[in-house]
Amino acid sequence: MTDTLFQAAGLQNEAPRPLADRLRPEQLADVVGQDHLLGDGGAITRMLAAGSLGSMIFWGPPGTGKTTVARLLATETDLVFEQVSAVFSGVADLKKVFEAARAQRETGQGTLLFVDEIHRFNRAQQDSFLPVMEDGTVTLVGATTENPSFELNAALLSRARVLVFNALDDAALESLLSRAEAVEEKPLPVDDDARAMLIGMADRDGRALLTLAEEIWRAAADDETFDPEGLQAVIQKRAPLYDKSQDGHYNLISALHKSVRGSDPDASLYYLARMLDAGEQPLYIGRRLVRMAMEDIGLADPQALVIALAAKDAYDYLGSPEGELALAEAAVYLATAPKSNAVYTAFKSATRVAKEGGSLMPPKIILNAPTKLMKSEGYGSGYRYDHDEPDAFSGQDYFPAALGHQTFYDPPDRGFERDVRKRLDYWAKLRRERGE
Repeated sequence: MTDTLFQAAGLQNEAPRPLADRLRPEQLADVVGQDHLLGDGGAITRMLAAGSLGSMIFWGPPGTGKTTVARLLATETDLVFEQVSAVFSGVADLKKVFEAARAQRETGQGTLLFVDEIHRFNRAQQDSFLPVMEDGTVTLVGATTENPSFELNAALLSRARVLVFNALDDAALESLLSRAEAVEEKPLPVDDDARAMLIGMADRDGRALLTLAEEIWRAAADDETFDPEGLQAVIQKRAPLYDKSQDGHYNLISALHKSVRGSDPDASLYYLARMLDAGEQPLYIGRRLVRMAMEDIGLADPQALVIALAAKDAYDYLGSPEGELALAEAAVYLATAPKSNAVYTAFKSATRVAKEGGSLMPPKIILNAPTKLMKSEGYGSGYRYDHDEPDAFSGQDYFPAALGHQTFYDPPDRGFERDVRKRLDYWAKLRRERGE
């Protein structure tokens, strides 16, 4: 890209820059937390060693180095670096970049095109990358915080390698803080407990950590050192990484559901609290608890559905924060209840058989005969009224003749279904004894 007169003079270096920008690594070896990509034997290390860089999709949470690595790759491979953002760019902007890349290619120069937030491009816009990727006009590096499997075209994914960037662990974040202190030439004015608290507040996001550290330096008076309480007062609270329409939302509700299914009340409470803390709609959680009661507890404890519905209604009546306790009680009840998906799986099986069988006629013996014609056709003939039979059980076959008797529901020997199991076994015994 062509430098402006001011850039050529280096005046931009004298302008104020955020700490995160000043600490941006100048070589790949300085990038922290991504050793599986940049360390010895890492995926990107191998590509550079082979002298062949293909198109890639960088997938990972914010603040993990995706943009930085893309810039450094261009430097390492002597490619021209072009950057666009899917938030601000459209097809017209892409066409200009593609034309510039073609012109560069004619001079023997390749182009690395970095597309930030690539998942925000629609399907047609994503398709526009395919020709220039195929003929080598650009080496595409797209960055996304969302699952590429759901957000990107299959055709685009088939032409690019997906590389996962990990959220930064505590060691990587501590390394960033140490670098920041070296650049600022002074220690961060926090005690050990507050330092650990700060790293936790960053939520594994390197950029967020440096932004918070910069706030602390600005706020601290001479010779002032913050403890955890003082730190909390200065920087308040960082919003959790959570988007109610994207991966964070689905990951946490999945974690809550599986914790309930796995009979872990503590994990269930943890993920419930995570979702509420992040601003999830409590009534959405209430509806999901109702679903868990039906799918994973079922008739092993019929009261589970009653409890879940009551919790949803209680929240609807009380609101936050009082109503959230009802959701917590329901989550614990469901997690500690006996589990059964017998009805859930039985209904799926019955649905499959119903769809495959088509419009089969029920046996005539269980059909009403309101007219003489229907009576003459045998409708209702031979029907045995169960209440008039021994044990109120006739043992008739109610399935269509073409289908024969089917068994969908096979309850486990636990909870309320233990009694159901006994009744079914008893009725099966009566059928055998009566030869039916």
